[in-house]
Amino acid sequence: MPQFFKDNGYDTFSFGKVFHPGKSSNFTDDYPYSWSEPPYHPSTEVYKQAKVCQDEETGKLSRNLVCPVDVEDQPERTLPDIQTMQATVEKLTELRHNGDRRPYFIAVGFHKPHIPLKFPKEYLEYYPMKNISLPSMPFRPPTLPTVAWNPWLDIRDREDIKRLNIPTPFGQMPDIWSLKIKQSYYAAISYVDDLIGKILRHVNMNNTIIVLTSDHGWSLGEHGEWSKYSNYDVSVKVPLLICAPNFRHKVSKDVVELVDLFPTLAELSGMSIPKCDRNGFMKLCSEGRSLVPIMKNEKDSDGARFAFSQYPRPGAFPTVVPNSDKPKLKQIKIMGYSVRSDRFRYTEWVEFNHTAFKPNWSVVFGKELYDHSIDSGEDLNLVDRKELSDVQNYLRSKLKELTSH
Repeated sequence: MPQFFKDNGYDTFSFGKVFHPGKSSNFTDDYPYSWSEPPYHPSTEVYKQAKVCQDEETGKLSRNLVCPVDVEDQPERTLPDIQTMQATVEKLTELRHNGDRRPYFIAVGFHKPHIPLKFPKEYLEYYPMKNISLPSMPFRPPTLPTVAWNPWLDIRDREDIKRLNIPTPFGQMPDIWSLKIKQSYYAAISYVDDLIGKILRHVNMNNTIIVLTSDHGWSLGEHGEWSKYSNYDVSVKVPLLICAPNFRHKVSKDVVELVDLFPTLAELSGMSIPKCDRNGFMKLCSEGRSLVPIMKNEKDSDGARFAFSQYPRPGAFPTVVPNSDKPKLKQIKIMGYSVRSDRFRYTEWVEFNHTAFKPNWSVVFGKELYDHSIDSGEDLNLVDRKELSDVQNYLRSKLKELTSH
């Protein structure tokens, strides 16, 4: 997406965690193809896994999950997201002083509320513990296939959680810790909200398109799970706010996908991009569908929308080795394919060939079907209900259609 805008006369800039760092982006952040100058990464990123959390129980600095901090006591007296905000504001100020001679595309990626939940401790004041509650279903649903279970191994590996000696893989988080984690998660979100507000003060809202979104959701004790390693709605659903000149405020319940952002931003900017050719290869194309018709309250000519997701597993039962949450490519033997319509979510866990990147739909390890009209939390797996067999078959056909190319 940034390469498309760069090729069409935009100056493009990246701040913070935009492309996933490391091997995923070939250690380059796709520079210089996507960006007009080298992407900015805060210097304090190197401490993100360091022992910088003041542990109330031991009095020592620890590698904890729950990590409210005094910023002045942190390395370099700052935090990565604060540095990212400051660098972004400096660039916006520079562009304004230069008269914004060329259009620009700026991507800003904040780390929080990614774990560890490290944030300025004053944000806890917004969320008194008395106002925090447990989820309605804090237990593993009995109808959930074992292959679908996320044992939240990254959470268990944190020093404060490790001391709780919670049995792996199905042990439950103690209630008091569920509340502590949830409180800190909310505080981390408010911390980032504040940083976003500081950036927007330097943006001309009359001629700028702004998108606020995330790469995934996060379980906060729903179904007894934590983290992101599942196909549950709570893990794959993300916030999506689009602010564009000449568009009125509108709340939509349409099912959309993150791949829809590329064609949406292109159309809003007066450009178009081709659909991806399934039988060939295009350098710049999109599998998404523009959201402009939804923003204009127009009928979508392409019909019903669906959102697709998938998650890999090394086996049908959750394990520590290989890691059920983060298996390496050569360990992946099962893939969970999931489709969300306006009413239902259907997930099927099938055999997967990790060298050919193809599913084998004849070998099934588990199925899930949830009806959001009666079960928004996806607590009741209805896959065995005969009266819903047509729904299941229809949604299964959508998954097979998607993976057949």
